[in-house]
Amino acid sequence: MTIRLLHGVYEPRTEPAVFAAGDAPLTSRTVFSAAHVVADPYADTSWGSPAAVDWDATLAFRRHLWAHGLGVAEAMDTAQRGMGLDWAGAAELIRRSAAEAKAVGGAIACGAGTDQLTGPADLMAVRAAYEEQLALVEETGARAILMASRALAAAARAPDDYLDLYSHLLRQASEPVILHWLGPMFDPALGGYWGSADLDAATSVLLDVIHAHPDKIDGIKISLLDARREIDLRRRLPEGVRCYTGDDFNYSELIAGDDRGFSHALLGIFDPLGPLAADAVRALDTGDVCGFRERLDPTVGLSRHLFQPPTRFYKTGVVLLAWLAGHQSHFTMVGGLQSARSLPHLCRAYELADGLGLFPDPVLAQSRMKSLLNVYGVAQ
Repeated sequence: MTIRLLHGVYEPRTEPAVFAAGDAPLTSRTVFSAAHVVADPYADTSWGSPAAVDWDATLAFRRHLWAHGLGVAEAMDTAQRGMGLDWAGAAELIRRSAAEAKAVGGAIACGAGTDQLTGPADLMAVRAAYEEQLALVEETGARAILMASRALAAAARAPDDYLDLYSHLLRQASEPVILHWLGPMFDPALGGYWGSADLDAATSVLLDVIHAHPDKIDGIKISLLDARREIDLRRRLPEGVRCYTGDDFNYSELIAGDDRGFSHALLGIFDPLGPLAADAVRALDTGDVCGFRERLDPTVGLSRHLFQPPTRFYKTGVVLLAWLAGHQSHFTMVGGLQSARSLPHLCRAYELADGLGLFPDPVLAQSRMKSLLNVYGVAQ
């Protein structure tokens, strides 16, 4: 069987790759998949209206990740937080996912930010918004991730504004939290976070926060797509504070680590790679670093493709692959974001994912890809 893509005829795989099964927790690394939300394709919504979420399909996808032993990082940017999913929708997502996690014994951490602020805000309003969201996450029993805040980036005038605000939040957190540094390639509104566009100066401020409150910080998730900077940061962390890679370009080498340490993971690419990623980390659990790299290194090409500039639109490829893999019945997204990537981009994502054996049913994936191509006028 073949499929006609834009560059010519492609012959897909006929069988999926086989990944080791098992829902036992991973032991050598703490691994979270930042999971996407499934839109309700039949909701009568318009631009700017609240997101309509298919809750059954959304929670089913989280059960899929838990079934492979991965944790779920909930209501993060992969879930279109601030790009189609507002705070009301995120709050409902957090409540539902945290309850589901308790029911199935899955690990979960949830984003607490300030996205209920819809206009200019001062530092007191930013603090109050963080407090509201932190309280909700803690009420559900989930671990909190203090997300980087657009409102804070706009309101802060000096590094001390970050130091003061984060110190206040950490003092009142009931359990250790995960900090979150998302670079402007993921969200242009976060440029100059930690009080400086100079990344060395920004890193220094972040480390001041961490060293002042190591008992209140589980780890720092860093998403700057700069492997050397992440390695330098993790070597400067206090003992017991984890570095969670959010580097969707270099995750394989960062998780594998070196003789001076390694990164844990909190990654959007582990949404489509869930079973394969878990299989790779299970090799690490046995001390098989080569086996880990043999499994995960070939996936980096797909990830770099999905996360190519404008990086913030990587979610479109993630949802395409979820549809092709049979995890949802349609290729639509909240906010209409399925239109954010070109047809050539989507075709290449299909080829790369198929080459990795990511589709449980390659025939279904091929049929669905053909239906998408037909919509664009590519005759099969």
